[in-house]
Amino acid sequence: MKRLVGFILIPLLVSAHGSPARAQTPADSTAIRAAALDYIEGWYEGNAERMERALHPELAKRIVRTTPEGKSRLDQMGAMTLVQGTRAGGGKSTPKEQQQKDVTILDIYRNAASAKVVASKWVDYLHLAKFNDRWVIVNVLWELKPTAP
Repeated sequence: MKRLVGFILIPLLVSAHGSPARAQTPADSTAIRAAALDYIEGWYEGNAERMERALHPELAKRIVRTTPEGKSRLDQMGAMTLVQGTRAGGGKSTPKEQQQKDVTILDIYRNAASAKVVASKWVDYLHLAKFNDRWVIVNVLWELKPTAP
């Protein structure tokens, strides 16, 4: 009877919670860091191929801005806008000594990850997904650093 219960319960638990958890590997961390660096270094280099490689085609990059009236609004760009901006020169005007590109992986769970990129003038919070066996950025929420007076 115990065997019968186990035989029935295990498939039910797996189907109720999706497939069993996939273990995070050092290769995942390396690939996540590589995607984040393709994103930020691609921007600084004006390298559209690196930028495009880092992004899911349906990426949403968003920032909360405040209007002169004090109201918040959400500005957004997609992957194509970001790739085209990179191709047009992107961050190439940022001097090499000012090209900050600090990457911190915040969390990895199965096929989802969060990372933080601190750049020269802003901070990006990235959501990445393992999509067709490749880590790509699917969302970015960013904030400008304060400017010196």
